[in-house]
Amino acid sequence: MNTNLSVELAVPTGSLEAYISAAARVPMLSAEEERSLATRLREKGDLEAARKLVMSHLRFVIHVAKGYSGYGLPQADLIQEGNIGLMKAVKRFDPSHGVRLVSFAVHWIRAEIHEYILRNWRVVKLATTKAQRKLFFNLRKSKKRLGWFTQEEVETVARELDVPVATVRQMEERMSGQDTAFDGFDADDDSDFRPAPAGYLADLRSEPAAQLEEEDWQDHNNHLLANAMNDLDERSQDIVKSRWLSEKKATLHDLADKYGVSAERIRQLEANAMKKMKGAMLA
Repeated sequence: MNTNLSVELAVPTGSLEAYISAAARVPMLSAEEERSLATRLREKGDLEAARKLVMSHLRFVIHVAKGYSGYGLPQADLIQEGNIGLMKAVKRFDPSHGVRLVSFAVHWIRAEIHEYILRNWRVVKLATTKAQRKLFFNLRKSKKRLGWFTQEEVETVARELDVPVATVRQMEERMSGQDTAFDGFDADDDSDFRPAPAGYLADLRSEPAAQLEEEDWQDHNNHLLANAMNDLDERSQDIVKSRWLSEKKATLHDLADKYGVSAERIRQLEANAMKKMKGAMLA
């Protein structure tokens, strides 16, 4: 079977209305016709059979896509994504299972539309986990009024969707927010003024005062570390440097061989040295 299923849709693409009208005129298939075409596609890789299967279900994709018109995204784009899902379903459809293509394809069509909505509804992706995706598409159905949920409504949604109450609250907050340009929007008058994030989200990393303070703090810590190291005996200094300050760190066994003692003794010396250094730096 040719796995590269690419079907050219012979319907007008100049306007959405013309496309919908043309799709509605494509004859629907009987169960026997559908089974025959699906068998030809599956057994022989017949792309003409695939084209007929796709064409006969375009009206169903349009019907499903209309159910997502409330997300503020172009209807044509929703239909296009749904058509991709339909073609994926046609490619994987097995008529021997005894179900109609429409029942099998609806899951693929919705999956592609869902993915498109999640990618494009906001600049920042709202739903990343399975629970969040589930909530995103069900919260709109569950809302019975405008505004925020009451605690009772939140608990009801959480129970119906089998997700934590905190997850429902978090998703509601995300969905109620709005995208904001970092540099703000041009306002015609002062009454439309809204503070832009660029005005109050300052990056303090490049502030000279902050950089100087960080450098002074690092110099101070380095000075304390150097003094603490000097207070150690020569062997302890070597152990600490070899274990923590060298690019190629020595193992306990390496140092045990060097000083002719056990690895456990090296571990004890290291622990004592670190304890002394910590005390000296905190004093």
